[in-house]
Amino acid sequence: MTLLDAPRYDAARARRRIQWTLGSLGSVFVLFLAAWLAVGHPVEAPWNWYNYWIAQRVTNRFLATVERNDLTAAYAIWNHDPNWQQHPANYSTYPFARFQQDWGRNSTQNDYGAFNSHQIIAARTWGTAVVVAALINGRKSKPLFLAWDRKAHTLGYSPVELTLPAE
Repeated sequence: MTLLDAPRYDAARARRRIQWTLGSLGSVFVLFLAAWLAVGHPVEAPWNWYNYWIAQRVTNRFLATVERNDLTAAYAIWNHDPNWQQHPANYSTYPFARFQQDWGRNSTQNDYGAFNSHQIIAARTWGTAVVVAALINGRKSKPLFLAWDRKAHTLGYSPVELTLPAE
């Protein structure tokens, strides 16, 4: 075969290749958009989106456990240690008794009273943590800000309050 004996141009094959390429690019865009919507419209780089998703899931599970008033399970989520009762001395900086005072149904230590419902409204990266904002009991005035540490996988009180967009 010489250079002058090139194969004939196949218009149908070229059209299929273009359709396949455009379909693949469109599918990637739709998946990207779906992931962006699923993690709460983050404004940061896509490689941080997984951390947002995990932080929101952990916070959601924690708040749902507090709503059920299962404080031992909530403390396990808070410390990322389901066997915390075997070694409570490891958590002497924030012991379970203090946790019960802060998060219990009859708590006078928080601004929200008994937790009956929650809605996660925002999440932002701050240092090595993802700060998650949640509205408690439908209250719109002051969200609860919790920080999920990406390295230790623990929850904690957020040192900052997010600037939230007006609704």
